[in-house]
Amino acid sequence: MTERPNPKGPSSAIVIGAGLGGLSAAMRLGAKGYRVTLLDRLDRVGGRGSSITQNGHRFDLGPTIVTVPQVYRQLWADCGRDFDRDVDLRPVDPYYEIRWRDGSVFTVRQDEQAMIDEVRRLSPGDVRGYQRFVKDSEARYQFGFEGLGRRPMNKLGDLIKELPGFVKLRADRSVYGHASARVRDPRLRMALSFHPLFIGGDPTNVTSMYILVSHLEKEFGVHYAMGGVQAMADAMVRVIEDQGGTVRKAVEVDEITVTNGNASGVVTTDGERIAADIVVSNADPGTTYDRLLRNQAKKRWTPRRLNRSRWSMGLFVWYFGTRGTAGTWSDVVHHTILNGPRYRGLLKDIFLRRHLAHDMSVYLHRPSVTDPTVAPAGDDTFYALSPVPNLHGAGSVDWAEMEEVYRKRLAQVLHDHLIPGFEDHLSASHVLTPADFESRYLSPHGSGFSLEPRIFQSAWFRPHNISEEFGNLFLVGAGTHPGAGIPSVVTSSEVLTQLVPDAPRPVVLHDTKVAAE
Repeated sequence: MTERPNPKGPSSAIVIGAGLGGLSAAMRLGAKGYRVTLLDRLDRVGGRGSSITQNGHRFDLGPTIVTVPQVYRQLWADCGRDFDRDVDLRPVDPYYEIRWRDGSVFTVRQDEQAMIDEVRRLSPGDVRGYQRFVKDSEARYQFGFEGLGRRPMNKLGDLIKELPGFVKLRADRSVYGHASARVRDPRLRMALSFHPLFIGGDPTNVTSMYILVSHLEKEFGVHYAMGGVQAMADAMVRVIEDQGGTVRKAVEVDEITVTNGNASGVVTTDGERIAADIVVSNADPGTTYDRLLRNQAKKRWTPRRLNRSRWSMGLFVWYFGTRGTAGTWSDVVHHTILNGPRYRGLLKDIFLRRHLAHDMSVYLHRPSVTDPTVAPAGDDTFYALSPVPNLHGAGSVDWAEMEEVYRKRLAQVLHDHLIPGFEDHLSASHVLTPADFESRYLSPHGSGFSLEPRIFQSAWFRPHNISEEFGNLFLVGAGTHPGAGIPSVVTSSEVLTQLVPDAPRPVVLHDTKVAAE
């Protein structure tokens, strides 16, 4: 008995980029029978979810909060594996604390009664409005995440048939506008509307469909992967390699080749040509169309259109370690959000004026309270993130000049309001600015989350998972449908599998002489 590949239909796939979208796409393509080669320009897999280690401190560079665990369990199940055997996911409670400069604190937990008590403590008159908001978020979760988010949106008809739902759920209203319609206290309005910042959107302009995040946090909890998101990415590589796939690091794709209108492979910066039946890009759509397909004419995603698009904000992230501080600052939990003196004004500076304000809001990640492996014994590991303008347009911030200035401002805020005296114990320090996002991740304009998820840059209006420009080319990740955030980039690979056919099975030819015997 001999075997030969079926000459009809695709069987080999190249995936560009080992972010969580590319890794999950490679896993699902492997499960569908494809021979997968995954290429990434970095020396660690995970993309924005990768890590670095300095003086014994391990820093998750990007996402830190893991929500909707069933998305990952389904991904593993689709590959015949058990997620919980490969990844140690721990619930975090409280989810996070939100703090204001006046000393107010709002602690977010999963327990419904605890949340009602928190609202009553902060603003007794807003309890009923808060409960309405929670119901609103559930309706949008069912429509937006379980509905739109898990189906292809590459045909105009896909969008048109959903228009009644958009109208009914007031998709025209912003997240902040919807929160303001339900509660009066400005602190609660912030606490119920800031979530779009986790996916790169301005809460005062992003569609209210994104209040669904409040429901998915309440329903499924907030989790931390022991070993960080890097551990999840490493576990994904093991699945890919067990399927027979190949993962190559420190290999940069320079161009996607096109033959007769179809993607046919890639060329690396070293000049290596690799052919494939399908190509999946986990690179940002802006990078995919403007750089990797620079020698091809485009009809929809032209350089002009990409330049006119609205991109998510930039991120200033300071990763630092402190020696001998375990147990210090006992009131600082795993996740803390510290508001600046302004909310809407700061958002306007970041997204519209693209002005680097002197004041700031900060997200502080302290994984060492949950995972002791992130720091040497007795030490702490931190990551402080501040949203800042991206690099789009004239007059953008010169980060070579401003990096240390802004880091000192951030250090002063942390000292004054969260972890006094921490600089006396510094044992590691590393900074990423929007300029680093542009060079490290090839992120257009140094944006932290690709295209901003405004209503006319979401669903059908976003770059499609199946390319509008070339056959056999597919897109996954934050810049395509359904959008940014770990659950969504993994779900983009779920959408992908609905668009890519199963790889053909080998044709088995029986030796007639042997069969006759």
